[in-house]
Amino acid sequence: MNKAFDVTARGLRTFVSDVADGFFEITHNGFALVGLAIVFAALALVARPDLRKTGEEQLMGWLQSRKPAPEVTDLEPTAIERTTAASPADLPKQQAAVAYWLSKKYRVAAEPLSVLVAEAYGIGKRTKIDPTLILAIMAVESSFNPFAQSQVGAQGLMQVMTRVHGDKYESAGGTLTAFDPVTNMRVGVKVLQECISRAGSLEGGLRYYVGAANLEDDGGYAAKVMAEHERLLQVANGRAPSTVTPPTVRPQPIPVATPPKPAEERTEPAKVALLSSVS
Repeated sequence: MNKAFDVTARGLRTFVSDVADGFFEITHNGFALVGLAIVFAALALVARPDLRKTGEEQLMGWLQSRKPAPEVTDLEPTAIERTTAASPADLPKQQAAVAYWLSKKYRVAAEPLSVLVAEAYGIGKRTKIDPTLILAIMAVESSFNPFAQSQVGAQGLMQVMTRVHGDKYESAGGTLTAFDPVTNMRVGVKVLQECISRAGSLEGGLRYYVGAANLEDDGGYAAKVMAEHERLLQVANGRAPSTVTPPTVRPQPIPVATPPKPAEERTEPAKVALLSSVS
């Protein structure tokens, strides 16, 4: 019994060994054939450049067909060129402090404010007008909304009366540029310069700017601008700005006496003559 089992086991081992040896021989010969095929193909490509070129074209065509189709989108790769925004980290320390403070107070993103702050400092250097004054006017006029429009037609960041100062926008392309933040700021500063020159003082120029030159009171406009200007100066100089806002003085309405209503005229009832017939 044991002898028969041993014979069977040896037979199985021999069978498995033969199968393994045969598989090794087949795969070994197969790899050899693949290697030879690659060598012959390489020699053929070297000897026949036209075949190599045709093969490359077919391979590129196959790869292109496997490439996924580009995603369809309406976004423009050049949209960044129209964006009025910059990183506050790229500004000088003083300007960055002003941009961050305005962003927090007026709930406007610091990136577009960075462009406005940098532009205000550039304009201020050219015109000798304090940049924090320019920013204070924008804050009071529009709270940094470049699309703001008043009931009387003042538009943009600095609420310039476009129909009055339309000629100042011509070099920029027309009155629609009133809604371009940088253009509106530049035109607004030109108007401010004219107002200060006409009034002979900063406070007087602010009254002209708001259209209150011929009024007894400007509704506290100049005081608001100067208070915000002072706070921005403190921020720019690294100090904590004061939080006290001067009270706004508004003109009191003048009481107008109302004339008494005339007494209603009383009409006497018409007397009707009774005519009696005479018999």
